[in-house]
Amino acid sequence: MAEIEAGQVGMRQGPPPCPNGFLYQIRAGDTLFAIAQRFGTTVTQILAANPGLDPNSLQVARLICIPRAGAPGGCPAGTSPYTIRSGDTFYSIAQRAGTTVEAIQRANPGVNPNALRVGQVICVPGRAPDGAPGACPAGTRPYVIRSGDTFFALAQRFGVSVADLQAANPGVNPNALQIGQLVCIPTRVQTTSS
Repeated sequence: MAEIEAGQVGMRQGPPPCPNGFLYQIRAGDTLFAIAQRFGTTVTQILAANPGLDPNSLQVARLICIPRAGAPGGCPAGTSPYTIRSGDTFYSIAQRAGTTVEAIQRANPGVNPNALRVGQVICVPGRAPDGAPGACPAGTRPYVIRSGDTFFALAQRFGVSVADLQAANPGVNPNALQIGQLVCIPTRVQTTSS
């Protein structure tokens, strides 16, 4: 009886927040160890993402958060974390990042593109111009826009010109940079004569 009540309480509370991972519904026979092995994470990380979860009393059909495995920030190599904003769709994100909806879906198993939530973090593959591997073309490196960034500030920080930044980022509107957006920073330091 206690297990049923605990399961009912868990169901009434709704799904847990899961900004850096995806939701998983517990099945009969699941253990946290087996779930962690299946998704390339650890029991400790699952417990940290699900406060109050009792690993010795998992309820079938309960939704839990599975943290993303991979590089720091929760995203695998070749992708960058992106925080969902109001109005975002996989299509609009793909257009801004220079990738495809299919690539975003592959990088985010378990994320429902029709139920994106503001503040949710997903992994966005970097652009690969002309089919080249990596997020940015040769002679540049990827950079994820943070709060307060402008092309002018980035040019000063990285010792390049605003014109070089614009040339390395065709299609990026420097007056509409968005937090989480991927841009390419030229690695060649331009020299100017005074």
